[in-house]
Amino acid sequence: MKHSVTNEGDHLSLHVAGELDALTCSDLRPTLDSIAEQSGRNVTVDLQGLRLIDSSGVGALVSLYKRVRAKGGNVEFVNVANQPLAIFKLLRLDLVFGLDVSP
Repeated sequence: MKHSVTNEGDHLSLHVAGELDALTCSDLRPTLDSIAEQSGRNVTVDLQGLRLIDSSGVGALVSLYKRVRAKGGNVEFVNVANQPLAIFKLLRLDLVFGLDVSP
């Protein structure tokens, strides 16, 4: 799993690629914690390169969403496709997150 963060004023972009599962989630957790601690930020989570997500990965993204929203920020998930999209729909998170899906 690879990830990167781009800071643009009051907006952060997080790009996640590869597999976000129980084995790789711990690598992303410090980045998610850092993003969540910044109050009032708008965050775009770009999942274009994400091939696989499991319950640990979903839990990490839900936690980020809840913590950013609690501090007055907003989280948008973009370029969601394939297996991650199927998981989000199965869990009905597409209704919560308002996903921007890949074509």
